[in-house]
Amino acid sequence: MSDIKKLLVSDLWDMKRQGKKITMITAYSYPQGLIVDEAGIDIILVGDSLGMVELGYRDTVPVTMDEMLMHTKAVMRGVKRAHVVSDMPFMSYNISIEQGITNAGILYKDGLADSVKLEGGQDMAAVVRAIVKAGIPVFGHIGLTPQTAAMLGGFKVQGKSVDQAKRVVDDALALEDAGAFALILEAIPRQLAAIITQKVKIPTVGIGGGLDCDGQVLVLHDMVGLFRRFTPKFVKVYADVYSIQLEAVKKYIGDVQTSKFPAEEHTFTMKEDVVVELRKAYGL
Repeated sequence: MSDIKKLLVSDLWDMKRQGKKITMITAYSYPQGLIVDEAGIDIILVGDSLGMVELGYRDTVPVTMDEMLMHTKAVMRGVKRAHVVSDMPFMSYNISIEQGITNAGILYKDGLADSVKLEGGQDMAAVVRAIVKAGIPVFGHIGLTPQTAAMLGGFKVQGKSVDQAKRVVDDALALEDAGAFALILEAIPRQLAAIITQKVKIPTVGIGGGLDCDGQVLVLHDMVGLFRRFTPKFVKVYADVYSIQLEAVKKYIGDVQTSKFPAEEHTFTMKEDVVVELRKAYGL
């Protein structure tokens, strides 16, 4: 039996109380889940960002529940330790509280996710409260909310004025009161993220929120250089996996075209007398 301990919500709360930084990253497939879990990540987000980095959509809006469920199941098969959060896609919780509970239940019960995440602050507090009451842990997401970025003037930093900043703080407090166990703070000034982190008792995880958050999250494809359409300001690129894969495929093409692959060590053979008999049987 494995002695690897699964991270629970209570463990993440303990990390905040102890001042231990929380690490979070996205993953969308079984092998990605295996890798980031083995690396020791604390939280894995099966994000609706998969629409852009895995499925080639323009943004996250077209992502469906079926797509989220499939990718969540794949990631869960590869994870032993990390807490896995499944994103609720656009229009899977926006119509009614009942709809939100139903779809959260699908990702939690059928997808086996440890929790779900949805975007929105005060306007979504009632939905969060209902999902939590149904027994499903909810990760909040405020600041820049990609699903509704068009309503916010595009992919821009949020909370820069006093009124805007107060609204973001009020969003954080509303979600905490509704029962969210943690918050993602996306694309807000560092000082505002620090105020929220001090004000709420639940962990804050920044993505463009600065160093003072309780933890940090990045999209895997961004930080390993695999997604080249654009790189946000808040991303640090740790590898150039795109170029590595590109060069590997080019070398493979060259080896096939010049008969360097497959070599003898990559080939199965049979006894020579069998070969002779076969050639004779077929007139070769």
